[in-house]
Amino acid sequence: MKQDSLLITGAASGLGRGFALRVARPGVTLHLMDCNENRLKDTASRTAALGARVSIHALDVTDAPAMRRVIEGIGASDDSLDVVLACAGITGGVHDRPNGEIGAACESEYQVKHMVDVNVNGVLNTIFPAIDVMRRQPVASDGFRGRIAAISSIAGLVSFPGTPSYCATKAAVDRFMVATGGNLKRDGILLSSVVCGFINTPMVATNEFAMPGLVQTAEAVERIMAGLEKNRRRITFPRWIAAGSRLMDLLPIGLSERYYQNQPTGAAGSMPVVRQPSDG
Repeated sequence: MKQDSLLITGAASGLGRGFALRVARPGVTLHLMDCNENRLKDTASRTAALGARVSIHALDVTDAPAMRRVIEGIGASDDSLDVVLACAGITGGVHDRPNGEIGAACESEYQVKHMVDVNVNGVLNTIFPAIDVMRRQPVASDGFRGRIAAISSIAGLVSFPGTPSYCATKAAVDRFMVATGGNLKRDGILLSSVVCGFINTPMVATNEFAMPGLVQTAEAVERIMAGLEKNRRRITFPRWIAAGSRLMDLLPIGLSERYYQNQPTGAAGSMPVVRQPSDG
């Protein structure tokens, strides 16, 4: 797999940082993106110390014009853009209603819409300009113009009451990547959806429940890279959790909900909440 030039979003922490450290070496160019400039600079210094040529772009993936401007600029200045890893994403769960209000636990309207903006639109803002850049590239010796992977989730396989919008956004990412990839492979561009379970990153650090099948970041990175090298359109792990999730989704809604709502996983208040900036 040709991987001399890589673009990574969400590179300030978690999987994004893990990918950057995994591939950094002399002769590799890394284009690192994240909205957290301080942590992004830390990733850049670590990868530069390993010999990579690094450029950083502190911007939000929800800013479509900025994303296109930067990615088109990368395509114009570099010999090629071999691999794009769309890792930027957020999560959040349901919470009891504020100030003692009566009613069922739910997500705020802001959380739902912001999660769609980051997890879905942020991916699209990354991959569309990347596709345009790759289409202009010659086919490499590995038979591809380039590879693009987006992080979905096993949560996208189920309708989990504990984190509805996260499930919805990750389902959208997976379906889009797999369905669109069937067309783009004719252009020599591989689209891969990463359907993973819990990974030990800052995203899950505040979850107040046991996380079955928790995978360390370095192991997750290796599994994803191995899947890309094998040209897999969907990279899934842990498989036993994915299989169980698919079976749960086949059950009648009432039966699956009864099971989920009696589990500590994803109970109201056990996951972080996405707050509006003015909320502090």
